[in-house]
Amino acid sequence: MEIIGKKIFLEGKCVKFFTRSFSPELYKYSSSLYNNRGIKSVRLTDQAADAYFYKIVADRECDIAINIDEDAFITDIDIVLDLAGYIVENNYSNAGCPDCGPACPRNSNPIVTNPFFNILNLEVIRTLYSDIKEIKKFNYEKVKESMRNNFLADRNVKQLGKLNGNFDSIDMEPYYPFFFFLALNSKVLYLPAFRHRDKWSTVLCDINKNPFCLHSWFARKYRIQKFHTLRINSLIDQAYNTTGVVKPIITPSDRRKFMAELTVRQINKMIIRLKNWPNKWAKWYRRWKRKRASNIF
Repeated sequence: MEIIGKKIFLEGKCVKFFTRSFSPELYKYSSSLYNNRGIKSVRLTDQAADAYFYKIVADRECDIAINIDEDAFITDIDIVLDLAGYIVENNYSNAGCPDCGPACPRNSNPIVTNPFFNILNLEVIRTLYSDIKEIKKFNYEKVKESMRNNFLADRNVKQLGKLNGNFDSIDMEPYYPFFFFLALNSKVLYLPAFRHRDKWSTVLCDINKNPFCLHSWFARKYRIQKFHTLRINSLIDQAYNTTGVVKPIITPSDRRKFMAELTVRQINKMIIRLKNWPNKWAKWYRRWKRKRASNIF
């Protein structure tokens, strides 16, 4: 499957990078790998996991949104842009990695693409609904079997190898309805990946299995736990060595600013979590009911 040269399909399109960011230091390291292409990057802070995607869709100026975590590091921007051109040419709504292993250290629903990296074709997505509430209220359980069968029949999925996912994972994350909705109502391009030699990180590839992105996971442990800090720093160095981009220098003054911002982020995060507690309790209760019902029958 050839995709080289598909950037032509991005001509006249507004492309933006979006990041749901918490750590200003990680964001600086990640964004510096793609900011040299003149593509606008948007850093969104203090966003709930699902509200973040609705914020992206609401950006009417943007046609193609490249969503990337701040602990994901692009090693080949040309592959990213070719891939974006490919999904435009072939009318996909979304491209990303299934939310399960073996490349992804999760055992969640493979129909969902984990949002450490996505290319979202907003022009297609906006044709799928008349009101954003249609996405927010999407009920996966009612169409679970048909979605599972469609996913397994996808020719591209068959090339990904064995996935250790769980199709019964309905509400693992708040953003699940968004990705379920896209998978049912449009075409999704599932990308191959493999586990990094550090045994933690994910190496994401295009459909020709050319690597273009390194995702570390455990960003919340950065500058907190020594093991993950060293591991993530090693991954950052690998990305900069691969691309040849000059790694930004973080000064003592920068670090003081980062610490001040992190303090604010922590406070705002606590407020968001407190507001979401009713939803979390409801989700845990639904899981308990499903588990109890399965044990009875």
